[in-house]
Amino acid sequence: MGTDGKVKTYIQGFDEKLGGGIPEGSIVLVCGEPGTFKSSTVFYMMYMNAMKENKPSIFISLEQGRESLARHLRGMNMDPKDVDDMVSIVDLSVIRRNLEGMANRTWLDIFKMYAQNMKNALDYKILAIDSLPVLEIMARFQSAREELFHLFEWLRDLKATIFLISEMRPGETFYGNNGEEFIADGIIHVKMENIDDANIQRRIRCVKLRGAAHSSSYHLLLFQNGSFQVTRVIAE
Repeated sequence: MGTDGKVKTYIQGFDEKLGGGIPEGSIVLVCGEPGTFKSSTVFYMMYMNAMKENKPSIFISLEQGRESLARHLRGMNMDPKDVDDMVSIVDLSVIRRNLEGMANRTWLDIFKMYAQNMKNALDYKILAIDSLPVLEIMARFQSAREELFHLFEWLRDLKATIFLISEMRPGETFYGNNGEEFIADGIIHVKMENIDDANIQRRIRCVKLRGAAHSSSYHLLLFQNGSFQVTRVIAE
């Protein structure tokens, strides 16, 4: 863990809005509609923490294949090969292979076993799951709120900072369907804002973050020259 107890996002101007970064060990929902750079932003945090601080990370994709994701990231000047000794991208097909010969285990059991084994082997400091709604569907929760609470408690025991990426429909004002917005330590919301018929702004804000004196305002999220940055919202 870092000496200051914070995981930096390395989004220029945003860590200052978070009171220095995200408290280590937090479970953070990263929510937004399609096209808001949720996955890209989370991978950028992992990429920069690997490059700047040698922090090992795991990115588990339950929707997009590894090669498809890697191709997208290379297009944003974040080649996974640059940090392949520190950041592991795992897609669902790898976890599915572990299901063979384990008919007595549930999918969630296999997922937990895999995440724990990777923690034991690599001692990752950051874990990202893309996405939480897909995990919930595959886990086939019978009592979603209760089982999600127990899942969050299990994730806390990993002693890592967790990013749970979650899809929102355009115009939605809530951040979860099963109470995850209440049990998560933090919520980062990314949205698209229509300015006029021809212009759209991508905006980001920290809705909540336990243990941090953070701004709750929206900020303009920009991606330029391979780096994310925030600035004040341009007047409409």
